[in-house]
Amino acid sequence: MHKKRRYNNTEQQHADIVIRDLYKSFGTNTVLKGVNLDVYRGENVVVLGRSGTGKSVLIKIIVGLLKPDSGTVMVLDQNVAELNDKALLQLRLKIGFSFQNSALYDSMTVRENLEFPLLRNSRNLTRAEINTDVEEALDAVGLKQTVNQYPSELSGGQRKRIGIARTLIMRPSIMLYDEPTAGLDPVTSVEINSLINEVQERYNTSSIIITHDLTCAKATGDRVAVLLDGSFAQTGSFEEVFSTKDERINSFYEYNFIE
Repeated sequence: MHKKRRYNNTEQQHADIVIRDLYKSFGTNTVLKGVNLDVYRGENVVVLGRSGTGKSVLIKIIVGLLKPDSGTVMVLDQNVAELNDKALLQLRLKIGFSFQNSALYDSMTVRENLEFPLLRNSRNLTRAEINTDVEEALDAVGLKQTVNQYPSELSGGQRKRIGIARTLIMRPSIMLYDEPTAGLDPVTSVEINSLINEVQERYNTSSIIITHDLTCAKATGDRVAVLLDGSFAQTGSFEEVFSTKDERINSFYEYNFIE
């Protein structure tokens, strides 16, 4: 299913993420070469590219895990590179990160996994408030019945959903998805794509979805940005991006896309 675009170029939106002239090298390998990107409030932007093109490096810079060599990254109107440790921690509490492997604690039940960020970062919550937050987060991903199960008892798709629920429990303004459909069967991938759109609608999140899965890109992206050779070669709707004459992009489509 193709995602209906929620935005057009004439709309004046507030950008929750603003990236300008971003460069990052590791030794002699320059991974990002002048990246520019705006992510508007309530928008899903897919960053599409092959493995090793710098997609994950970009995410790490956005959350302050890596520092850029040059350029600026503004997140929720704050310059990430200039934040001290305390301010950076506060900013990260507003960012939900869906890891490729779900990053759940195997020794904890689903309830305990969801409670963990609340107990660690929220002060003075009552047991009733915690229970309500857990129930709402599980309801958002359609897995209320798993509350007392362990991750080992869940399918790969369910673990992915619980990982997303654990980020939603902090009510983030921004969601970052790292290869959300990696390792999942086609039916489960469709379910995760639908969940990403449901999260956007329910929480009005601004999201970056890192993927090389074109089905995911088409289903979830309000805009798609193709990362090639260290910068964005094309940005626009799925149709706009893949109507280009750039053979690098067209060959990616022909190799990867499943209708």
